Amino acid sequence: MNEELIQRAKRGDDDAFFELMQLHKEKMYRIALSFLHSEQDALEAMQETTYRAYKGLKRLKKNQFFTTWLIRIVMNYCTDELRKRKRTTVQTDFVENSSVEPGFEHVELEALIAQLDVKQQQVIKLKYFHDLKIAEVADVMEVPEGTVKTWLHKALLQLRKQLEMKGEGRHA
Repeated sequence: MNEELIQRAKRGDDDAFFELMQLHKEKMYRIALSFLHSEQDALEAMQETTYRAYKGLKRLKKNQFFTTWLIRIVMNYCTDELRKRKRTTVQTDFVENSSVEPGFEHVELEALIAQLDVKQQQVIKLKYFHDLKIAEVADVMEVPEGTVKTWLHKALLQLRKQLEMKGEGRHA
């Protein structure tokens, strides 16, 4: 990450700040879309994240954690939105807006993931949809690596169990 760009942004250089946001916009969008499942909601999340980052940048203590800090803001916003909606089902409109043509299995998997505990959903999405390492997931979620591994293990067991149950239902 460009240390100088972060320093300039912290000193109030708006151009530097917006350049930082440009560098991270695709990652912010993908994370928001994976949680909110709507292009419009993901764009709104990016806008709110940009606002929150702009307001809070001076409180960032270690510049090398800028990306982790920004991801945490996106995730917090998405989690807050999901709580507000008390969402229990997966919206399928994200599939229609997605550049990838996922199969029915992908939609099924999304529905199963949506049934997991919020923390387990976050771990699964960060690890497998955004290719973060366990250590990076731990940094983003502000928990020890062991906790991430435990949540991941439990989530995978639960998903495996749900998939097995669905498989048995199809063959019955």
